[in-house]
Amino acid sequence: MNIAEVVATRSTCITYQVGCVVVRDKQILVTGYNGPPSGTPHCTENGYCYPELSQCGKGLGLPSRAIHAEVNAIAQAAKRGISILGSSIYVTKRPCLGCLKAVIAAGIISVFYREVIPVSSADRIVEDLYLESGLVQIKEV
Repeated sequence: MNIAEVVATRSTCITYQVGCVVVRDKQILVTGYNGPPSGTPHCTENGYCYPELSQCGKGLGLPSRAIHAEVNAIAQAAKRGISILGSSIYVTKRPCLGCLKAVIAAGIISVFYREVIPVSSADRIVEDLYLESGLVQIKEV
């Protein structure tokens, strides 16, 4: 988890700095952090998510420009041809519903996180259905 915290320092998202480490057999396979897609301006360069706004889109009902750390890690594994099937992830913040879906689809079997970000009750209901399936285990550490 300490390595995930260090990876989070690479994040350029103004709202949340999140880091993720994908591990299998006690070996780090890939890391990810949240930020805009490669080749696009970072939020820290502008001081905001979108040029038209003076603040991050989160509080305004808009999606953040950032790709979440978990999805970035999965994408990095795919780009490099690294199988993450049967792996575990360590994330500094509890995955959102979208990231949990991506984690399950990638074949990751365990999620360990340090901090909870509040989510809607509807998202929590759907998340509970995924967790009850037994495809992935999630645990606060």
